[in-house]
Amino acid sequence: MTALTCYTRAPLVQQALALLECEVREADALATPDAVRDYLRLRLAERPHEVFAVVFLDAQHRVIETLEMFRGTLTQTSVYPREVVIEALSRHAASVLLCHNHPSGSAEPSRADEMLTHTLKAALALVDVRVLDHFIVTRSAVLSFAERGLL
Repeated sequence: MTALTCYTRAPLVQQALALLECEVREADALATPDAVRDYLRLRLAERPHEVFAVVFLDAQHRVIETLEMFRGTLTQTSVYPREVVIEALSRHAASVLLCHNHPSGSAEPSRADEMLTHTLKAALALVDVRVLDHFIVTRSAVLSFAERGLL
């Protein structure tokens, strides 16, 4: 890919994300697992560093907001459960989708990923916010903890 191609592609991706954000808020755009995967891949797959994001949902599982909460390095991100709980409560979220990317290209969850998921699930359960899934995003795959039986 040439430098010009990369340069012209970035604004197109930003425009697509802006349109998708509007659609996600206005309709049940994340109603299927494939729609969730496509949305998260578009948001996170091309990042050169790890990003941890949360999709906050209302009681009917409609998107309230997607927030990139923590930014890390190439191989790790520090995530603070207290901050996730605060953001969920401030948005009156009934449930959340957790997600982060793996710039390495491997969608396999680490032991730390599994422990973090369980910690966040327990912290959010204390305030009646349900964790519906945790996704790991790469350029070529999106892994679902729920589908793997890890949630």
